[in-house]
Amino acid sequence: MKELFLEKLKTLTILYAEDEEGIRKNITDSLKYYMKDVYEASNGQEAYDIYKEKKPDIILSDIHMPIMDGIEFVKKLRKEDRSTPVVMITAHTDKKYLLEAVELHMEKYIVKPLELDELFDILKKCVNVLKINDITILEVDSNYSYDYDRKELLYKDEVIILNKKEMSFLELLISNQNRVVTYEELQEYVWADDIMTDSALRSLVRNLRKKLPTDLIFNLSGIGYRLV
Repeated sequence: MKELFLEKLKTLTILYAEDEEGIRKNITDSLKYYMKDVYEASNGQEAYDIYKEKKPDIILSDIHMPIMDGIEFVKKLRKEDRSTPVVMITAHTDKKYLLEAVELHMEKYIVKPLELDELFDILKKCVNVLKINDITILEVDSNYSYDYDRKELLYKDEVIILNKKEMSFLELLISNQNRVVTYEELQEYVWADDIMTDSALRSLVRNLRKKLPTDLIFNLSGIGYRLV
């Protein structure tokens, strides 16, 4: 899935607000190699002006900056934009700032020094939130991705051939990755006007498990199914 993630990253723009020029240049030089465009700002006001003009896909912002700090910048941003992923960066672990950042719907709050490996882990989460081309990477196994537009399940970028009911079953589980999907929901979404019998459901799951490179499906007896 690394190749798929890097492919998505190449289509995205990012804004990095940081008042320490050395740190900012080091990170932006690295990001430019992987992303479509990288915009730099040395304070919160400059960051907001760039955001208004460029509308970046992802925002990285330091907290402590002159003119307008990172918290004020994101407060201003969130008055009109609740969806752009924001990652807050600081050299401090002050609980006051952390609480304010959480209230502003941050994807992540990280402490300097910022390592590239950690940054890329965070960018993966931001990409998942954006759902580029409506493709979802499975939380339980990042080797899997599901393309809602094409109705395709991929494992390590290879398409797994599924029939209509198998695809509908998996799509419902993928859309609800953090909970159990009930039998009633499966009846409505997968079988619709047909009757979902116990044997038909067991047969579908059995055949699906044979097609999947790893076992993703867990049955909670008497309730329903979820991804493992």
